[in-house]
Amino acid sequence: MESVGFKEWALVCDALGAGRQSIILRKGGIAEGREGFSFKHREFFLFPTWFHEQPEKVTWRGLPSPYPISKPAMPPDQIEIKFAAQIELSRTVNSWAIAEALEPLHILRPEVVRERFDYDEAPGLHIALVRIFRLLPVWKFPEEKRYGGCRSWVKLPEAPDDLQREAVLSSAENLRRREQFLKIVDGAAKVDRLLRRR
Repeated sequence: MESVGFKEWALVCDALGAGRQSIILRKGGIAEGREGFSFKHREFFLFPTWFHEQPEKVTWRGLPSPYPISKPAMPPDQIEIKFAAQIELSRTVNSWAIAEALEPLHILRPEVVRERFDYDEAPGLHIALVRIFRLLPVWKFPEEKRYGGCRSWVKLPEAPDDLQREAVLSSAENLRRREQFLKIVDGAAKVDRLLRRR
């Protein structure tokens, strides 16, 4: 597995790691370059990012609200990586109806998804269904300036040789969510095509 990190909100990383979220929704960062964003890595580590507005931008189904968020009790110049991800399926979604229908698979508030969907001149989102793995032990390494900026992908140090991965969801539950994802994305796309022909 290449040692690359995908920058994502800490609360989203925690939701993925707890099995409460199964997809990643991305428009792209300012520093993505001319080509824009793409899921160019099939396996990667989740690199948590922190800012105080996160709690207002997610839903709290099944959790107390407001959910407390705080940076881990560790030196401020250290990164802590708890999870790795593997992309099972990815789609570019240009229909708001499809993006909206994916709500059961993530924790973002509808208005946040809409804001991302409508951002820039080309409405749409890049969506990936991911399988998440818990890292044993948690991987820690020093923070560096090169991890900053509004970009999705960052090159990480070489991962420790003894790093183990444990699937967060069972194979059966993972398959159920894969089928749910396909039903929403491909099923809604068929309906959308039929409506356009009328």
